[in-house]
Amino acid sequence: MLRTTLALASCALLTTAACTIEPRTDREAAAPAESPRRQVIQPEGVARLPVFSSAIRSGDFIFLSGALGAAPNVNPPQVVEGGIEAETRQTFENIEAVLAAAGATLEDIVKCTVFLANIDDYAAFNAVYVQYFPNDPPARAALAASGLALGALVEIDCIAAAPAGR
Repeated sequence: MLRTTLALASCALLTTAACTIEPRTDREAAAPAESPRRQVIQPEGVARLPVFSSAIRSGDFIFLSGALGAAPNVNPPQVVEGGIEAETRQTFENIEAVLAAAGATLEDIVKCTVFLANIDDYAAFNAVYVQYFPNDPPARAALAASGLALGALVEIDCIAAAPAGR
């Protein structure tokens, strides 16, 4: 038993001694924060908190952070008054501004996730939503969520497909 244990320990020691740690050369170095693989989109006037970017372009996709119906050029950010309809309109205005800064439009959106502070606002939200997507709307999920930032009634995040050349 002792011989077997010593033999295994010797084998492990020889195997470990023969190994070296070398840097990987089979892939690119980590990309910096701003690179062709990751471009921050932050248009002037669109309210955001300093803990996230309004959007990130990566390849042919634009990933938009959750947008609120915050009034443009107001600091600190404040949600517009007027209820779910007004907030939804302002949210889409903010989304359009971010997409425009990335060279895209609402037609490039392929997926939306909608967070409603009150699920009873679902029908009123949809009445405004269809004005922005009258034909072939993007894929979508909608759910109730309590405690949205700034006391908002609605928050929408999106993914858009837009070729990098745009």
